[in-house]
Amino acid sequence: MHFETEHDFAASPASVLAILCDPEFHAQLDLPDLSRPEVVASTTDGPTRLLRLRYQYIGQLDPIARKILSGRALSWMQELRVDVATGTGSLTFSAEADPGRLNGAASLTIGELDRGAGSRRRISGDLHVRVPLVGSTAERRIVPGLVRRLDVEAAALSEALASRPQSE
Repeated sequence: MHFETEHDFAASPASVLAILCDPEFHAQLDLPDLSRPEVVASTTDGPTRLLRLRYQYIGQLDPIARKILSGRALSWMQELRVDVATGTGSLTFSAEADPGRLNGAASLTIGELDRGAGSRRRISGDLHVRVPLVGSTAERRIVPGLVRRLDVEAAALSEALASRPQSE
């Protein structure tokens, strides 16, 4: 199922990217229905930043999801890969136990607003639940929560930007 979201920030793209790629920002971020993440990897290779996080779902699961999981915890890997020189990148995620059944990928861009009035983050991607008969229903139930968590992340990012010196 396709999803898209946009968030505007009162800061330069460089400032937004500095916080978005900061593992400490994510490690302290409380998102609805999720544990705080474990930072699995945080690397820099020239202009490319890679941040790999492991999350566990701690919210209530519907009976179908519980049955599919067979009593296992729902945890997944999320990877943010960004070229800070261009402000473009990707966001991928997949269930740890069975990445072929639950996964997604999105493109990410962070660009300057007109006349340097801040920046805009755009995320556009697809979530896939590959389970016969219930996959499309699960996707429709999961995507609103995924977008809500991106909104919460954006609000926390705005707060962090307000308290940090700006990068140019």
